[in-house]
Amino acid sequence: QVQLVESGGGLVQPGGSLRLSCAASGSIHSTNTMGWYRQAPGKQRELVAVITNSGGTTYADFVKGRFTISRDNAKNTVYLQMNSLKPEDTAVYLCNVVSYVSPPRYYWGQGTQVTVSS
Repeated sequence: QVQLVESGGGLVQPGGSLRLSCAASGSIHSTNTMGWYRQAPGKQRELVAVITNSGGTTYADFVKGRFTISRDNAKNTVYLQMNSLKPEDTAVYLCNVVSYVSPPRYYWGQGTQVTVSS
């Protein structure tokens, strides 16, 4: 069983920065993606950024140039550096891991709250 533990959320002023971390434990296939989604009250969950085991990245348009996703394969940990935060970035941020066994398995963290407010 895979468990994901997120950390790093909190309250920050507009224009500020936060760094989220998500540590995965358990058996994950060597071919995998790790990523972040977010969900604001009353809105659907949306992709923020994902990174493959080989380092390929995908970002949502609304975070390009502001957020950076990275990972440490030795620690099975994914990070999200968030800069120039805006009030509309306020949401619960959820870590996601897709382990490409057959069939693929999807894992979610419990979520960490990010609030951007003055």
